[in-house]
Amino acid sequence: MKIAIPAEIKNHEYRVSMTPAGVRELTERGHTVAVERGAGVGSGYPDDAYEQAGARIESDVDALWAGAELIIKVKEPQPVEVARLEAHQTLFAYLHLAADEALTRSLLKTGATCIAYETITDDHGGLPLLAPMSGVAGRMAVQAGAHCLEKAQGGAGILMSGVPGVAPARVTVIGGGVVGENAARMALGLGADVTVLDRSLARLEVLDQRYQGRLRTVYSTRDAIEAAARDSDLIVGAVLVPGASAPRLITREMLSMMKPGSVLVDVAIDQGGCFETSRATTHADPAYIVDDIVHYCVANMPGAVARTSTQALSNATLPWIVRLAEHGWQEALAEDEHFRRGLNLTGGALAHPAVAEAFGESCASVEALFERG
Repeated sequence: MKIAIPAEIKNHEYRVSMTPAGVRELTERGHTVAVERGAGVGSGYPDDAYEQAGARIESDVDALWAGAELIIKVKEPQPVEVARLEAHQTLFAYLHLAADEALTRSLLKTGATCIAYETITDDHGGLPLLAPMSGVAGRMAVQAGAHCLEKAQGGAGILMSGVPGVAPARVTVIGGGVVGENAARMALGLGADVTVLDRSLARLEVLDQRYQGRLRTVYSTRDAIEAAARDSDLIVGAVLVPGASAPRLITREMLSMMKPGSVLVDVAIDQGGCFETSRATTHADPAYIVDDIVHYCVANMPGAVARTSTQALSNATLPWIVRLAEHGWQEALAEDEHFRRGLNLTGGALAHPAVAEAFGESCASVEALFERG
């Protein structure tokens, strides 16, 4: 199969979708891999590393896309990239379509098959291709929040750990999944006073046992969220509804309950954000202030630690990419129900129920889509 690895063009996105080691796995299986010149530089991988792995380095971006059957990316395609997509091509990337109707409509017009990392599942109900970046984002959320709490950033001037005789910062994490646990773990490591809110009692029990009383677990209700708004110095939004838009849990009205200079970090911003006052930001201009509350809402947080993120992402996606390359999307998805859940669009039709529901559209049956493909 002819596979393309484009350079990421989203603002301050330094990741690349595959390491040279991953490329070698594909070329040694007889597949042709073209890598856009400079695509791996931001992650510390020069072009010659890809050439040594058997890839061809392509300087002509249009030619790179036009010559591919399978396009592997990190982030959702930008408008200039959507314009290059053709109906016979398969795109494999993070898409987060439920939060972006304009992107969804433009991808539908291409007729291409679009498979999203973030909606592929596993036998345990997890999201195996989202988990690596969720772990990175959860840890980074606390780093970012600690920085935003500094007075020069608009924060209240609080040190996360406190010092002897001075209390540490109070951190609330809304959501106890992969993002939430990693955020809580990082905050505990920095010496903060940590509470995790979640609606799954089973998940709260796991966290309680795992951290042996070092953090508080609270069942998530409106009252609990309002209490967190009043008491917290930092709130990390870590909720996820796979494939769907994130629920808005902190309203604009609640900001008036919060202490001036406290911080909201919205890790759910890729799915539209879980705070009413959230809007996507970039690493170039990551934070803004609403009603004296600092908001950090960078939509590609792991891109700032590109080397770590690229390695983690490539490790997770490679087995799935190999299956796509060896069998094509129809056969690869037909034999695996978990892989099938990654199918978001194909042939101009919506293929994921949560994405279709987000826009009030119907979702075609998988069988009909396979026949059409």
